[in-house]
Amino acid sequence: MDTPDVVRTPTPAEERLITGEELARISGVESAELVEGRLVKKMPTGDEHGAVEIAIAAALHNHVRIAKTGKVRSGEVGIYTRRNPDTTRAADVLYISNERYSQRSSSAFLDVSPEIIVEILSPGDSMPEVLQKLREYFAIGVVLVWLIDPTSKTVLVYRSLTNVRELTVNDELTGEDVLPGFVVKVAELFE
Repeated sequence: MDTPDVVRTPTPAEERLITGEELARISGVESAELVEGRLVKKMPTGDEHGAVEIAIAAALHNHVRIAKTGKVRSGEVGIYTRRNPDTTRAADVLYISNERYSQRSSSAFLDVSPEIIVEILSPGDSMPEVLQKLREYFAIGVVLVWLIDPTSKTVLVYRSLTNVRELTVNDELTGEDVLPGFVVKVAELFE
């Protein structure tokens, strides 16, 4: 016999999956991603993470504002990487061309792949989880992922999970053929 003050956790079969649109309407959710219909809370970012995020976002924004080639977004922007059940990942910073941006149909989260995603490592991030996000990004058509590590002051430039280059504070990060003309000194991201 169940007592009134016993709370039972639903089994996975009983758990109700939610959509990205439902997540967007939930109030009071601080930092979270949706993984296969399940809400996964994320730890808020730290001071150093925020400083790197604003540095790369500002550099991208300044370039794109003049070039008028697309949009730059920052602050855990939701991107659909799967539908039914929905997965929405939260990118630290992204660049999406005007062409791709004009194709979006969701007002909740981006349902069109950006060309560039920037992920900034936090102390609590695990590489298997980070690599899973990258796998999802490339599966939806992201061309470049810049994985910035504030601890080692490096940037890993991914074109795929197997095509990766490491940049140090002595190097320059460029937009390559995806965002021509964009250049920032890696050292400036950590000032």
